[in-house]
Amino acid sequence: MEKFEKLKNLVLSSEEDFAKFYDKNNKAAGTRARRAMQDIKVLAQDIRKEIQDLKNAEE
Repeated sequence: MEKFEKLKNLVLSSEEDFAKFYDKNNKAAGTRARRAMQDIKVLAQDIRKEIQDLKNAEE
């Protein structure tokens, strides 16, 4: 559950950069947003693997 909380915090913390990029066309904010999306992707994949491992351990 700790990783899920970290994922939620990462999404919420990147909201400002997305707004700056889409609303104000701030290219640096776009770079930060893309970096955040990569971090989100990696963390989501870790969570998926953890869930699968726990599910398989029960069987």
